[in-house]
Amino acid sequence: MDTKKTKILLMITKGNFGGAQHYLFDLATNLPKEKFDVVVACGEGATLEKKLAEKNIKTIKIQSLRRDVHFINDFRAFLEILKIIKTEHPDIIHLNSSKMGGLGGLAGRIAHFPRIVFTGHGWAFNEERSFSSKIFIGFIHWITILLSHRTIAVSEQVKDQIKRFPFVKNKIVCIENGIGFIDFLSRDEAREELIPHKENNLWIGTISELHKNKGLDFTIEAFARVTDDFKNSILVIIGEGEERKNLKKQIEKLSLADRVFLLGFKPDANRFLKAFDIATLTSRTEAFPYFPLEAGLASLPIVASWVGGIPEIVLNGETGLLAKKENIDDIEQALHILIKDESKRREFGESALERISELFRLEKELTRTMELYGSLKTL
Repeated sequence: MDTKKTKILLMITKGNFGGAQHYLFDLATNLPKEKFDVVVACGEGATLEKKLAEKNIKTIKIQSLRRDVHFINDFRAFLEILKIIKTEHPDIIHLNSSKMGGLGGLAGRIAHFPRIVFTGHGWAFNEERSFSSKIFIGFIHWITILLSHRTIAVSEQVKDQIKRFPFVKNKIVCIENGIGFIDFLSRDEAREELIPHKENNLWIGTISELHKNKGLDFTIEAFARVTDDFKNSILVIIGEGEERKNLKKQIEKLSLADRVFLLGFKPDANRFLKAFDIATLTSRTEAFPYFPLEAGLASLPIVASWVGGIPEIVLNGETGLLAKKENIDDIEQALHILIKDESKRREFGESALERISELFRLEKELTRTMELYGSLKTL
């Protein structure tokens, strides 16, 4: 009987810990060890590498790889990627993030590698850019999919946006992100660790990179509008990023320094979710984010934007309330409804837990991904 393990080389541009890194970490640490040998290669950032080391997963640093476009560094990164592929001799290359998809796909093809998977965690043409930039980025995404043998879209919306491109429809499969067990702290423990002596307040909260795409400025503005009516409420934001300075200025301008808390990065931040009464994710653009899955497991109602794959997770009026994209009035109204109605919060939270537990478990994602890996052996 053939007992040879399948060697998977998981590759990603950045080594921080956003949604794409969460996805990669789940695959690297949960693929059955008796069947798979996993190696990870990543560029700038240290958090992912550190977390993988704790799980004894081999990680290779791609020294020249950065998210920003830089011709010389990108060429050096390409050569590093090509060397890694030739040195590691994987059975399957699994690429994540746009730049790695392009560089890794090209390197894999030049090395005549027959099994390349690319996961589309969202498309950059959904971001605020000029029309010409969106056309160019769309072209690059198309080339990336052509270079891969199979592309995983993390939501039906992500799949629908790209399947109309020529010659790619049969290359794309939708495998939604799944969520595993979370060892939640109790409500009181989480609150005391995050902000001591605030245990009696109503907490609205999110875990989010401080990035413009996440629409945290909308949440803060909408919260400012309800503070007079609900004086015992606070807004808690866990996460770090480039928008901290702008968000801090907004908080100060709205005189909310004692009501809105930017707590920075917290390791395993989802452990704190039961501190919240209401979760928020008012993004400008999303693919299939983890936060609504985590919030659902914590039995939290959520106020979220009607963008990307979020409506595939959050059922409007059943597990949360969806606001039109960039619509502060909608967000304000949703917050007002949920702050005022504790029974609705409880009802939505229970429904969210049931939905996430039934449809979006990590085991389902792993099974479908392994089936896709198995199908590549016939190529």
